[in-house]
Amino acid sequence: MKLSIFWRLVLTSLLIIIVMAGVNLYALFQLRELTVLSTEMASYHYPAVESAKRLVGSLYVQLNSEKKYLATRDQTFLRNFHEEVEEFRQTLRQLEAKETSSQSLSMLDEAGQLFEDRLLMFHNELQQTGEAAGETPAGYEQRRDLQIERASSLIQQYIDLHEERVSQGVIESRANTARAESATEQLVLIALVFGLALAGIASYSILRPLRQLQNHIKQIGQGRFGTPLQITAPTELRDLVDTVNWMGKKLQELDDMKAEFLAHVSHELRTPMASIQEGTHLLLDEIPGPLQAEQRTTLRIMADSSRRLINLISTILDLSKMEAGMMEYRIVPTDLKRIADISINKMRLLADSKHVQLLVEDPGGRMWVKADAPRIEQVLDNLLSNALKFSPEGGIVKVQMTPDSQAGILEVAVTDAGPGIAAEDLPHIFERFYQGRFKAKHASAGSGLGLALVKRVVEAHGGRIWIESEVGKGTTVRFILRLTKPARMERP
Repeated sequence: MKLSIFWRLVLTSLLIIIVMAGVNLYALFQLRELTVLSTEMASYHYPAVESAKRLVGSLYVQLNSEKKYLATRDQTFLRNFHEEVEEFRQTLRQLEAKETSSQSLSMLDEAGQLFEDRLLMFHNELQQTGEAAGETPAGYEQRRDLQIERASSLIQQYIDLHEERVSQGVIESRANTARAESATEQLVLIALVFGLALAGIASYSILRPLRQLQNHIKQIGQGRFGTPLQITAPTELRDLVDTVNWMGKKLQELDDMKAEFLAHVSHELRTPMASIQEGTHLLLDEIPGPLQAEQRTTLRIMADSSRRLINLISTILDLSKMEAGMMEYRIVPTDLKRIADISINKMRLLADSKHVQLLVEDPGGRMWVKADAPRIEQVLDNLLSNALKFSPEGGIVKVQMTPDSQAGILEVAVTDAGPGIAAEDLPHIFERFYQGRFKAKHASAGSGLGLALVKRVVEAHGGRIWIESEVGKGTTVRFILRLTKPARMERP
């Protein structure tokens, strides 16, 4: 299912919120457990310990009141004794009511029974001795102290049991706190990574088709209209992609119409232009009759202009054939050194008129490459013509051939010392009809088709062409062709 950008962002945000909510719920659960443990210690264990300590204190307060009463028979001490007894019983009943442990209840029951036995012993003693002060039967105090000591010991065990539970609770609380802290840190880290991953996936799913669309628009801007863009994109971008594809299709149709028109017009112009050129040459050869100096100058201008126009028409026709895939190449082992010499010889007259020196640098010997000789000669003609056009008077144009036997290629470089090409012009320099901002002095404007043709020819040979240039320091055009051996040359 293709989601829109809105729903992708909404679902991603919801997933991140759910993950963070899960982390917070876990932290709250751990906090609640710690709260329950703290509440249990504060509301159960600590009060039980305090009440048990009061029981122990009450036992000894009773003993003190009893001793005073037995010594003086003062009713005030007896009343104090009975008040302490009643307080002891009430406190003991409260402890038993709140106690949940069978072990603790057993201790309290046994301590209560010992307490009641001790009271019974005291009342029996009162009945035997009556109101006479200072008369205490032998062995009574020993039995009484033993009962009190046993009851006090049981209550103390009860206190120790609760204090041990408190200590265990504190240890458990610390361990739970440490575990909760560690788990929460890990969960927060996982949630953070998960959230970033979700955000990254959502962003990538939106930005990726945008980048693909941007690259496709750049290709359209560079004149490649034919291939429609097929991508998976959100619904909002899908409409935009369809619009761009429709635009590319229309531009391709217009480009095809333009190419067809140019090819048709060029073909129709070639025949009459050839006739004009032949007629001009006949006049220059004075076949119809002698010429005056002014007439000869005019005819030479006409001949030169017709030649340039015929070259332009031929270039347009060749480009049209290449773009239509109708250009035929006869790629065979070819001596590139010989082709370079032919091109340089053709350009020698133009170089001498501008006082420009033409040089060929090669490692020596023949350079055999897989090539269609006339087309590679056309490449070198265009590159040398451009280099001479932009070279200053007295400059040097060099043709370098550097073989790389290991890679199986030959690199050819044509270098001039002209004004160079601006960096912003370099990406467009091989486009049809494109001309850089720097113009050659005392030279006619070019058509902007030569380098476009050169690029297509080199790439048709499986090679690659590029330009290195710096403003004010000249330009070097480099292309590579595949090396071969003369033994593989086809025989006619």
